[in-house]
Amino acid sequence: MCSGEYHAVLSVVKNFLLVYTPRSHGHCDAALPRVAVLSIMTVTIRDVAKAAAVSTATVSNVLNNTGKVGPQTRRLVLSTVKKLGYIRDVHARHLASHDRRTLGIIVSDIENPFFPEVIKSFETRARQLGYDAILSDTNYDPRRTREATERMMEHKVRGVAIMTSEISLQLVHELARRMIAVTFLDLAPVRGYTSNLRIDYPSGVEQIVNYLHENGHRRIAFVAGRPGLKSNIERLEAYEKSMQRLGLEPGPVLPGDLRFEGGFAAGSAIAKLAPRPTAVMAVNDLTAVGVIKGLLTSGCRVPQDISVTGFDKTRLAEYCNPSITTVDIHREILGRLAADALHELSSTVSPQGKEYRISSELVIGDSTGPAPGTPVIVSRAGSTPA
Repeated sequence: MCSGEYHAVLSVVKNFLLVYTPRSHGHCDAALPRVAVLSIMTVTIRDVAKAAAVSTATVSNVLNNTGKVGPQTRRLVLSTVKKLGYIRDVHARHLASHDRRTLGIIVSDIENPFFPEVIKSFETRARQLGYDAILSDTNYDPRRTREATERMMEHKVRGVAIMTSEISLQLVHELARRMIAVTFLDLAPVRGYTSNLRIDYPSGVEQIVNYLHENGHRRIAFVAGRPGLKSNIERLEAYEKSMQRLGLEPGPVLPGDLRFEGGFAAGSAIAKLAPRPTAVMAVNDLTAVGVIKGLLTSGCRVPQDISVTGFDKTRLAEYCNPSITTVDIHREILGRLAADALHELSSTVSPQGKEYRISSELVIGDSTGPAPGTPVIVSRAGSTPA
C-alpha cells in the first residue's frame, strides 16, 4: 500500500525537468568519472559547429528548427550532436531571449501522498501553458525552504507555487521585489504578484465531527500535526469549535508529525486510555494510517471498537484496509489552479493577486461505523462513499 504511493512520487519526480534539493557540501562529485564530467562541461555549440564544419548559426537553426537548412546538412548536424553528447542549455536560451518559461513548485514533504497529485496536475497544466516545471521539497525545514526559494530566484523562474507555510515574510517580499509571481496555499494575503489558494478546512472538519456525532460518537479524539503549520492549526481549531457547537468536550488531543510514525504512536497511546475514545480524527490520511496500525497492534478493532478518520483524500486512504473516511480537498484542482494563477499574474502588466477558494467534501470509507452500542450507521446527506 505505502510502497505504491512512494512509486507514484518517484514517477512524478522523474517526469520533471529538474528536481531541486539542498546542495551537498561534501565530496560527492569526486565519485564522478572525471573524463565524463569534463566532456559534458566542454561541449558547446561551437564544438558541434567545428566538428560538423558548419557555422554556429546553422547548428542553432537545426536545433531550433528555424531558418533554411538542407536535409543533408541537418542530418550531419544532428549526428554530430548525438556523437558529441551536446545538450542545449534551455535556461541560458530563455535568459538570452528574456523569455522565462519556467514555473516552480515547493512542497513540504515529497513522501506525503497528498502532494503527488498536486504536483502532477501542476506540471500538466504548466506544460499546457507552455512552461517547464521544477520541483523542490523542504521536509518542513525553514532553512531548506529558504534555500529552495533562493534557488528558484537564481534560476529566474517566472512564478513559483509555495505549498508550505515554512517561509519567512522577508523571502515573500524578495520574490515580489523581483517581480516573480507567487501562489501560496492558505498563507499570504493577496497583493501585487501574489495570489492565494484557500481551502475550506473548517467545513471539512465540521462534516467529519457531525458525521461521527450522528453515528453515536461522543468521545472523539484528535491527532494533531506539526505545531506552527497554519493548515494544521486551522484543522485543530475547527475540531474544537465543532465539538463545542454540539455540546461535546474536545479532546483528548494527541501530538503527531503528519507521518506514519506520529500516527502509530498516537494510536498506541489511545488504545491505553480509560475511558477510551470511540472515534479518532487524524489531521491527515498519512497520520490516520499510522493511528489504525497503532490501534490494531494494540488489539483494538477498526471500526468495531474505534472509528478513525483522515483528511485530504489521498489514494492511500482509498487503498488502505479498511478504506479511510476522509475529506476531499480536490488536490488535482489545487495544482491546476496554482499554475493558472501564476500564469495570469506573470502575463499581466499590472498584476494583482486573487484568492481562489477550494471546497471540502466528506468521503465515507470503511474505517468508521456506529459507536459501540449504536445499532445503525447514519449516512450523511451529500457525502460520497469511498
